[in-house]
Amino acid sequence: MDMTLMLTIDCSDPPRLVAFWSEALGYVPEPPPGGHATWREYWAAMGVPEEELPAGAGDVPESIVDPEGRGPRVWFQKVPELKTIKNRIHLDLKVGGGRDVPLAVRTQLVTAKVERLVEAGATVVRVTDAPDMGHYAVQLQDPEGNEFDVV
Repeated sequence: MDMTLMLTIDCSDPPRLVAFWSEALGYVPEPPPGGHATWREYWAAMGVPEEELPAGAGDVPESIVDPEGRGPRVWFQKVPELKTIKNRIHLDLKVGGGRDVPLAVRTQLVTAKVERLVEAGATVVRVTDAPDMGHYAVQLQDPEGNEFDVV
């Protein structure tokens, strides 16, 4: 049996994270299936009871997909509680091209991506600049405080 992977991120504002992570990953908001105007309309057509759908759920996309179809679907699940502790899992956005690329070039690529993400709502937490180890990375937080790295 084939397996697919979906990443689910608990959050308080799915549309905000859909916009942010679409920019960060180069993904697009996932359109509702089967020609439905909204996900809410699709869920209703599938028989999901109205009382199981919170106000606003599915009115706008709450998930993003890789337009090339290679990466996992990411669903932003609305939850009532706020993030309170450090993530136990985080994403590494590998934009530098790997160790075969000169460190100065990797640093420029990482810095350019970080600047775009800060404009989109990220916050820089820490910069790791270790030229003696041939390493440059930036730890950030998305608009809801979820940590991730750009390397």
